[in-house]
Amino acid sequence: MTDPTAPWPTELRVSKDRKSLTVAFNTGERHELSAEYLRVCSPSAEVKGHNPSQKQTVPGKRNVEIMKIEPVGNYAVRIHFDDMHNSGIFTWTYFLELGRDPDAHWGVYLEELAEKGLSRDR
Repeated sequence: MTDPTAPWPTELRVSKDRKSLTVAFNTGERHELSAEYLRVCSPSAEVKGHNPSQKQTVPGKRNVEIMKIEPVGNYAVRIHFDDMHNSGIFTWTYFLELGRDPDAHWGVYLEELAEKGLSRDR
């Protein structure tokens, strides 16, 4: 059962250039999340793995775009990216987490790229 006090999305809007997704909530929170950020932080098994030791660092996604979003039940959306990745299910809670604490995701991602000698461009 869904918590009736949990933040609920009131708007999901892909930018005209397809480089970001804005998610607004009934709490007044509004987060603009870049397509690159969403792609590299995808909650898919391909990126997250089935346990922490399987997590992948995905390089070369600076110019990725959002092709479309589609609802998954009443709790999430699936984002289709132009690199054909579409297996991540983004819940409302995960959008809030990404928007509220980007350093915990984006900052760690940039550190992992540097440690592995990878780039946002390739």
